[in-house]
Amino acid sequence: MKYRYATRDDLDVLAEWNKQLIIDEGHRNTMTQQQLRERMAGWLEQTYQAVMFERKGTPVAYALYREDSTDIYLRQFFVGREYRRQGVGHDACGLLRRQIWPSGKRLTVDVLTTNTAAVAFWRALGCQDYALTLEILP
Repeated sequence: MKYRYATRDDLDVLAEWNKQLIIDEGHRNTMTQQQLRERMAGWLEQTYQAVMFERKGTPVAYALYREDSTDIYLRQFFVGREYRRQGVGHDACGLLRRQIWPSGKRLTVDVLTTNTAAVAFWRALGCQDYALTLEILP
């Protein structure tokens, strides 16, 4: 697997995958794909970086994150539906930790509690529970 940093040329793919991520994780976000594209463009111009992971030249996953002096916050991590359960997520996270992110920084990732597959994935990679957000809906 290879990786590269995303550019504006990747915005359509990133927006499409972001929409799939929202659906797959059961998020309540109602933004359109165009709105997601615009939001992603803003993030990439400001504080976030996106990494595209490819197999044989085909994008298979992405990670969107921001980094400060002590922490890395992984905002989005997505593996294309047709590439899941093939080690892509595990390999991509390995590349992030070994080649992209500096060692010694705390990594945080938010996962919806109802997204049991993602919770299990991140725990299998060594993440530990830290916080739980509770809410009362109107």
